[in-house]
Amino acid sequence: MVVSKVFIDTFGCTFNQADSQIMAGNLVENDFEIVNSIDDADVAIINTCYVKQPTENKVTNRIQKLKDQFPELKVIVSGCMVEIDPKKLDKIAPDTSWIGPHQLNKTTNVVKTTLNGETSRECGFSKDTKVGIPKVRFDEFIHIIQICEGCLGACSYCCTRFARGTLNSYPISEIKKEAKEALLDGCTEIQLTAQDTAAFGKDTNEKLSDLIKEIANLSMDPDIKNDFRIRVGMMHPNNIGDDLEDLIKAFKHPNVYKFIHIPIQSGSDSILSDMRRGHTVKKYMKIVNRFKNEIPGITIATDIIVGYPTEKELDFKRTADLLRELKPGLIHISKYRHREGAPSSALDEIPHKVMKKRSKYLTEIKSEITEDENKELLGSIQKVLVVEKGSKGGFIAKTDSYIPVVVEDVVIGTFVDVKITEVTSTYLRGSLI
Repeated sequence: MVVSKVFIDTFGCTFNQADSQIMAGNLVENDFEIVNSIDDADVAIINTCYVKQPTENKVTNRIQKLKDQFPELKVIVSGCMVEIDPKKLDKIAPDTSWIGPHQLNKTTNVVKTTLNGETSRECGFSKDTKVGIPKVRFDEFIHIIQICEGCLGACSYCCTRFARGTLNSYPISEIKKEAKEALLDGCTEIQLTAQDTAAFGKDTNEKLSDLIKEIANLSMDPDIKNDFRIRVGMMHPNNIGDDLEDLIKAFKHPNVYKFIHIPIQSGSDSILSDMRRGHTVKKYMKIVNRFKNEIPGITIATDIIVGYPTEKELDFKRTADLLRELKPGLIHISKYRHREGAPSSALDEIPHKVMKKRSKYLTEIKSEITEDENKELLGSIQKVLVVEKGSKGGFIAKTDSYIPVVVEDVVIGTFVDVKITEVTSTYLRGSLI
């Protein structure tokens, strides 16, 4: 029996990585082989992201290059582009098979049809669960769990919601079961991911804080022998609501990374209103300051969109001032670009020269903030979890506040104590003690 080999190329967020693991699981269950090199593959699945213009460009270039460089290779496109921009996809890759992000259980059928020389396109929405189904973990020690899909927002600049749909939360009991199985399998990090983890349970009368506590308390399960950490994905400040105090308690658990990703996007209430974010700067700061006051040393990650079409110089100044006040340990800065179907795309973009200048200014602030924050850790002793090999040598570990530390002579998946000997604006360096 000849086994067909499939290569999966994933773009975008942790949620997309988990989708790829589900597609891989579906294929392996049906006797396909997942390979790590496209040179070994009979089929390539390009799992697309469409959240930003630069990512869209990478995705479309990748699809076109594969078609040109590997004319005999069967190429299938999956992910957000399938639902957001099918017209463009059909233009750059006519007669190509598709797998929509809600149709992952049909992956094997699409691959088989494609191998037979036919085109198969599975699109549209469903409420099928993404928990407790076969998956192929791409990292031996990190297990990703999608706790819900879709969102409750209506952000004017976003096109992802057109691909992911309305909120669909999965039961805590099923998520906890999958987490326990991963821990029993030797995983040391559980990543809880969603388009908005704070929205979890709003449709099922369950709460994110309860979910975190249930998984964290697996540390007391006599069957679980290994130490582990939980990383909670992005939370929209508008959906934290009355769960704030219980979330703070949950994040205090020793098995939860002291790391929260709460995007602000702009420091101007006027722009936040135009963006349809549903929160104000004051509301945002109230949430973040509660976390910072209750959990000293917690890392705050935030996102900023520079150059929204209605952003004036005063709005931008307020964003810069907010970052100096907030001092986030991690800042994602994106230059605004129109996205397919997003309401803000009807507006005129501000001059790209202005946008570039503003982005550069915020990037300088970002470097100053993170280097100053990291300097406070110089000479400290940190218990870190080793998560991967470094691209330039050594290994990358994470502190309890999810700050990367470069260390030598360690084993991936283990906890070690290190002394911080060097700091930069992006990482720490530590020596074993």
